[in-house]
Amino acid sequence: MQAIEFQNVGFFYRSDEENGETKKNEVLRGLNFTVEKGSFVALLGRNGSGKSTLAKLINGLLVPSSGKVSVFGLDTADKKNLFEIRKKAGMVFQNPDNQQIASIVEDDVAFGPENVAMPREQIKISIDAALKATDMEKYRYSEVAKLSGGQKQRVAVAGAIAIESEILIMDESTSMLDPKGRKEVMDVIKTLNEEKGMTVIDITHYMDEAAEADYVYVLDGGSIRLHGTPEEVFAKKEVLRACGLELPRAALIAEKLRRAGVPLSSSILDNESLAEELCESLRKN
Repeated sequence: MQAIEFQNVGFFYRSDEENGETKKNEVLRGLNFTVEKGSFVALLGRNGSGKSTLAKLINGLLVPSSGKVSVFGLDTADKKNLFEIRKKAGMVFQNPDNQQIASIVEDDVAFGPENVAMPREQIKISIDAALKATDMEKYRYSEVAKLSGGQKQRVAVAGAIAIESEILIMDESTSMLDPKGRKEVMDVIKTLNEEKGMTVIDITHYMDEAAEADYVYVLDGGSIRLHGTPEEVFAKKEVLRACGLELPRAALIAEKLRRAGVPLSSSILDNESLAEELCESLRKN
């Protein structure tokens, strides 16, 4: 079942020129993009490639200039569908401080359920489940402002879970975090995807995150330049580099070791695979 479908979608912003004429700043063009329910999709691209615009089109923050965007079959251009779409597709943004609604964790997570008129008896159940899923139960009565960046993002994720979102859109949500905070958030996201079946869209500059996805799309100049499994996408190194992107760190290290004569496969994308093949190579020697 398709959770998200873009059909020949284009989007442009209008801006006024000095002579009074209106100029169209095209961001996306002819975009065909699908995400299956329960999948983990990474969306890559340099700054200005259209990634964040695509994310905002999914939950109706923006409406396509042409074409059609559907979320579980609901047309995002139909205003009658927006309430349901925004319940289904939760977003976590880049800066955790900009997402804080209340000063206490429990109240912050409760904001979403209250805002969608969830029955009072259900709100507590949803908050409990969301805090448990994000491993934030012990911080229920803590001040959000005193949490680490990774913990604040986990509170934001909990807020999306509490309104029973089926899709979680991570709009460069780990870019302002240190490695520890990034790992905390991604561990939660992977658990939600693998154990709860939540559909995840991870918009990221971190290739190591993309290597863990089920499927990868690469945007370049408002169009999809590459798509496929991580193995398929990262095998096209020159195209990636032309899009301003690099390989995951483990793949870069493996590439340099192969050049130095170490017999390693070209499919290495993560630290575990690199370590296993290095150990096997040492045993043979």
